[in-house]
Amino acid sequence: MNEKNKTINLKDLGEFGLIDRISKKIKSYQKTTILGPGDDAAIINSKKNILISTDMLVEGIHFDMSFTPLKHLGYKSVIVNVSDIYAMNATPSQITVSLGISSKYTLEAIDELYEGILLACDKHKIDIIGGDITSCLSGLTISITAIGQALPKNIVTRNGAKENDLLIVSGDLGGAYMGLNVLQREKEVWKNNPNIQPELDDFNYILERQLKPEARKDIIELFKEIKVKPTSMIDVSDGLASEIFHLCKMGEVGCQIYETKIPIDSKTYKTSMDFNINPTVSALNGGEDYELLFTISQKDYEKIKNNPKLTVIGHITNKNQGINLIGNGDTITPLQAQGWNHFNN
Repeated sequence: MNEKNKTINLKDLGEFGLIDRISKKIKSYQKTTILGPGDDAAIINSKKNILISTDMLVEGIHFDMSFTPLKHLGYKSVIVNVSDIYAMNATPSQITVSLGISSKYTLEAIDELYEGILLACDKHKIDIIGGDITSCLSGLTISITAIGQALPKNIVTRNGAKENDLLIVSGDLGGAYMGLNVLQREKEVWKNNPNIQPELDDFNYILERQLKPEARKDIIELFKEIKVKPTSMIDVSDGLASEIFHLCKMGEVGCQIYETKIPIDSKTYKTSMDFNINPTVSALNGGEDYELLFTISQKDYEKIKNNPKLTVIGHITNKNQGINLIGNGDTITPLQAQGWNHFNN
């Protein structure tokens, strides 16, 4: 057998061999990275505040390998973490990557996963500075810790919303949830008849929202450009309604959001209707959009009012007024948060 075409078994390569193989592909982008993979610990140096966020993706819970390309999964695993850093008006700079890998995964599969991880790192100029790799009994587990930096005066938390602030969201909502619905439907069709090919051509936008989402680095850059600092901010990972509740609880305020103002893409809207799901429900409770939800002082409205990336969907009220959805005809309905619950799925 030609040596170049010889298949390398993960077991034969071993943990350190795999780490060495991966490390050779890692590039460095950050001046703050003093020492990366290869030693007992990484070293970073910064004159700014350091922000740290960790997220874990578990096969069968957070992703389904029957319809998730490994390269997309690698990319998404980075994005869901750096999105949390952007949500604090900070810049992600480094990550650690830890994997639990079962024997069903080949070396080629891990290479493909890392292609996506490295692609996300390149796009967001992030250094991989360490992590861990271990075997596990079943499936695949990905745990990433993101490290970010910001000047103390620029950091935005969840607890700063004030009465009369405007509530704004980037992009559009519900697409990732409807993309997941399409994938799950086609999986069931395939299970009943493996000879039928999935019909996915008309769903490219919402499928990308689910399989290869993007963190809103551009919005953080926009804030700097137009000199706006949000009073509070969070990323939309568990559904719009759930994130609104987080901001209101932390800020001890109420909120009114307007159903007609919630940004929903036309493909998301049509697909929701085809599934007999109210598009507003998709946007409020779907999750995994990784858009930024934030509040600003009304004095900053002129700076953002004509930006197509941003939509004012409501305003902050006194806590005693509650958290309400204003529907057509000015109907007032107490908002319900029914987004992702990690222990009910």
